[in-house]
Amino acid sequence: MKSKKTINPWGWVPSLYFAEGLPYTIVITVSTIIYKNLGLSNTDIALYTGWLYLPWVIKPFWGPFIDNIRTKRFWAVTMQMLMGVLLALAGLTIPAPNFVQWSLIFFWLIAFSSATHDIAADGFYMLGLNTHEQSFFVGIRNTFWRVAAIAGQGGLVYLSGVLIENNMQAKTAWMFLLLGTGIVYFFIGVYHKFFLPQPASDAVRTLSNGKEALRKYFLTFLDFFKRKGIIVFLLFILFYRLGESQLTKMAAPFLLDSVDKGGLGLSNQQVGWAYGTVGMLGLVLGGILGGFAVAQNGLKFWFWPMVFAINLPDVLYIYMAHSQPGNFLLIQALIAIEQFGYGFGFTAFTLYLIYFVQGENKTSHYAFATGLMALGMMVPGMLSGWIQEMLNYENFFIWVVLCTIPGFLIIPFLKIDKDFGKKKED
Repeated sequence: MKSKKTINPWGWVPSLYFAEGLPYTIVITVSTIIYKNLGLSNTDIALYTGWLYLPWVIKPFWGPFIDNIRTKRFWAVTMQMLMGVLLALAGLTIPAPNFVQWSLIFFWLIAFSSATHDIAADGFYMLGLNTHEQSFFVGIRNTFWRVAAIAGQGGLVYLSGVLIENNMQAKTAWMFLLLGTGIVYFFIGVYHKFFLPQPASDAVRTLSNGKEALRKYFLTFLDFFKRKGIIVFLLFILFYRLGESQLTKMAAPFLLDSVDKGGLGLSNQQVGWAYGTVGMLGLVLGGILGGFAVAQNGLKFWFWPMVFAINLPDVLYIYMAHSQPGNFLLIQALIAIEQFGYGFGFTAFTLYLIYFVQGENKTSHYAFATGLMALGMMVPGMLSGWIQEMLNYENFFIWVVLCTIPGFLIIPFLKIDKDFGKKKED
């Protein structure tokens, strides 16, 4: 098939990663707020929503099929349209008496579709851009992923608070918000149907028979674990965000819980603004700065500063849990600082994954890497609610900071080309 004319990356990278970030944000983060509003305990919230990470954990097992069946473009567009429908259906289950079971089923289907979309979108990103463009746009793609997070855990949560304070039941408010989001998201898929480029490298691979497809699948899987330095790489993936995996899951419940329960007693509007908007803006700025910094000096130069940036600001939650400040401006500032550090430090994580999987089958191997990353987020996240209720918020955030130590210990063993990520001179 003849390729269409070249489309500027600014015309599709931002929208593609907005489409990648929104369902993930709703399933992993907004769902915790929904269930908190509807009366579930922290232990149940963390356990149930923690299981929603599972599709991202196991996505490496179907990653090779995305590599070898149809195009990355096809999978990205198809999953977007499907998720639009599923989001709307998830909203319709909220008013039901057994809403927990039904909503979790649809959230899991969205998670499965979103994980499939991640494989296709990340592969399409690497096929549609050269290595310098990948380094430059990593900050942009992370930014628009975070813009989606602002729309989800900022905009949707804020609107839910407005509706609830205007005497609408929480179930009804979340039903309308998820239904409307599903309709909008469906049309994002329609946009990409017409405006995603068709790079020549995104071609359908021809396999003669099922036996060849199965052989190709296992070879692709085995080749990942034969990569040089795989043991250190796996430890890096599992431990780099060990503390963050637990803080992220309990941040919103901490902000929403009343002061007598150890929380800050914020409303949905305040959480939507402070954590979902101001905090996300800090994270976005950190991501942009991280991308530009690496483009100037390379990933290796910035790795240690980024490691400190993603981990050290977690101590701010220790302060908030101990002092329970009533000053909303101070709370916003502390959240913004922590999220800025997270955005800056996450750049190193994203680029190192891209660096490690360069070569043949990089789409599938990147999916393996991000699947293992999801495992590192899923298991600690599932246990975080139980740990928090055992320790209380004050001691829980101390525990979170202690969990950042293994990530520091792995960094000296990483091997990175000093020029990777640098802007190349003509």
